Amino acid sequence: MSAGSADPSSVRFGDDFELNPRAYQLRSAGIPLKLKPIPMELLLFLVEQRGNLVTRDQIVERIWGKGVFLDSDNSINSAVSKIRRALRDNPEAPRFVETVTGKGYRFIAPVVTIGSPIPGGIAPPAGPEGGSPEHNEPEEKKISAPVLDGLARRRTRLRWLVAGGAVLLALLGCVYVAVRSRENRAANNKIRSLAVLPLKNLSGDPGQEYLAEGMTEALIARLSRIHDLRVISRTSVMRFKDTQLSVTEVAGRLRVDAIVEGSVIREGNRIRVSAQLIRGASDEHLWSETYDRELQGVLALQADVAQTIARKVEVTVSGEERQRLTAARPVSPEVYESYLKGRFILNQSRSMADVEESLGYFTDAIRRDPTFAPAYVGQAAAYSRLSSVFIGAPPEEARARVVSAAQKALELDSEIGEAHLLLAEVRQEQWQWAEAEAEYRRALDLNPSDAAAQSWFADWLLCQGRNEEALAWVQHAREHDPLAVRGVDVGWILLHSRRYDEAIRELDGVLAVRPDDPDALLFLGFAFIANRQPADASRVLEKLASLSDRSPVAIGVLVHAYADAGRRTDALRLLAELKRRQQAGYVPAGAFVNAYLGLGEYDQAFAWLEQACKEHSNLLQYVKVHPFLDPLRKDPRFAEIVHRVGLD
Repeated sequence: MSAGSADPSSVRFGDDFELNPRAYQLRSAGIPLKLKPIPMELLLFLVEQRGNLVTRDQIVERIWGKGVFLDSDNSINSAVSKIRRALRDNPEAPRFVETVTGKGYRFIAPVVTIGSPIPGGIAPPAGPEGGSPEHNEPEEKKISAPVLDGLARRRTRLRWLVAGGAVLLALLGCVYVAVRSRENRAANNKIRSLAVLPLKNLSGDPGQEYLAEGMTEALIARLSRIHDLRVISRTSVMRFKDTQLSVTEVAGRLRVDAIVEGSVIREGNRIRVSAQLIRGASDEHLWSETYDRELQGVLALQADVAQTIARKVEVTVSGEERQRLTAARPVSPEVYESYLKGRFILNQSRSMADVEESLGYFTDAIRRDPTFAPAYVGQAAAYSRLSSVFIGAPPEEARARVVSAAQKALELDSEIGEAHLLLAEVRQEQWQWAEAEAEYRRALDLNPSDAAAQSWFADWLLCQGRNEEALAWVQHAREHDPLAVRGVDVGWILLHSRRYDEAIRELDGVLAVRPDDPDALLFLGFAFIANRQPADASRVLEKLASLSDRSPVAIGVLVHAYADAGRRTDALRLLAELKRRQQAGYVPAGAFVNAYLGLGEYDQAFAWLEQACKEHSNLLQYVKVHPFLDPLRKDPRFAEIVHRVGLD
């Protein structure tokens, strides 16, 4: 039997590469190389046009067809990169694929067509004298007695049976190993987690950045509703905006199986979104598609992208989750634009003016369309930000507005996880503990990937005095989304667990990366005071006071630090400053509580705790666990406060 000749369309180039278009295969030294369809098509095209410039437009038309809109730079660059990797080609000194800057590519290696047959064959085995096997039987077999002959035949049959059984067992073993190996590979290749990197704004107008960020956030929110898929938060992925890291490096840092990346272009009232799904470990492109819609159909576009990704990663989606994924309605471009601008400003807000500007956009969206639920959620989030300790609006007024806006959003759409989360936060601040827990659990049910919801629920557990459970929850949230859950969250729980050295290490780690983080500075000041390091606390809190425009919360804790350090005159000077500011405007009662605790004036501390109860001060959420309150715990007045807070 002679061997078949090589396919005449095969070509050889380099030292050992062979490309066979009919077999759709690239070999090196006879060994097949893995090359996905798009890179293979591009290699075939380049070899076919060897020596000639192949433009990017020609590549797009050849591989994807005419009239197709896609992020061609990313798609072509990725395919060329995979070809070079397979050919071990150096782009700086290419042997095979040359880049023609701004134009395209050229295949530059000499190519040899293979057409001659490969000689060879297999002859039947010969006996010792060159005869056929049947004529070379051993002589003693011919002269054996009938009994011996029968025994020999039985022995031979037995040997064949044993050998056959061994072969069968070996084959079954191979089949088992192959099946298990295939199952293991399938299990290892299954995508259980992904991150949506910030979509690129390709409009050329930096003023359109809010649209790209808004689309990124919306896509994350939809995918996060799938219980069987771990989705990284916006907080984490925004750190990789315009990153120079490879997909594999980003996936490794976020600990995800896959990455979604893409781009957004707006042209008038039309929007084009290109997206691609890439396996993190191998940089393998699993899917790419472009969507071109009117802006009023943007919510349906988001639903389509999310559904397609869910199908491509082969994740299990329940009927209820599918309804959440596909929920969409038309929205006017003006309404959606106001909403996205409000979100963009709120996400970057640093002052009361920023938050109030975002509120203006949300209010405009609601005025234009009172049935658009996301605008009410944005409004609720902005009011929540206003009541934070560093912005310092009177909390009761802001909280009432949070509740009103969040409840209106839920009347329009009961399955918005963020609205439930904002309600949970207010219920906790108002000491409605059971209602807060129910809202947290509903938010987590609707959005199981929300690291913020996991972290906030850990804070609820801390307020109950369930410190170990709180720490377990926040550590779980950190494992789930390693960059979204900060050392600030972990350090806060460690502080209230009296694990001061660990808290200080966590908070120092945050400040090593973000030296001006106000929460980290405040909590580190708390931890240093609790750990009897008032000089260190003073240094940290002085910096916080400067950065926060002398925020009352920073000044109140700094009074405590100065008093502990023996700087009583400085402490009293700062207390006088707080009193002057109170006459001109709102100063949280908690600032005075911290100050008088540091000065050791406990009757005054109780007087301000009474005011803190009226304000539903944030400080009193932690009345069971806060170390600063330890000197008061044996006083009967303190038990009454714990009872009023609902935590006795």
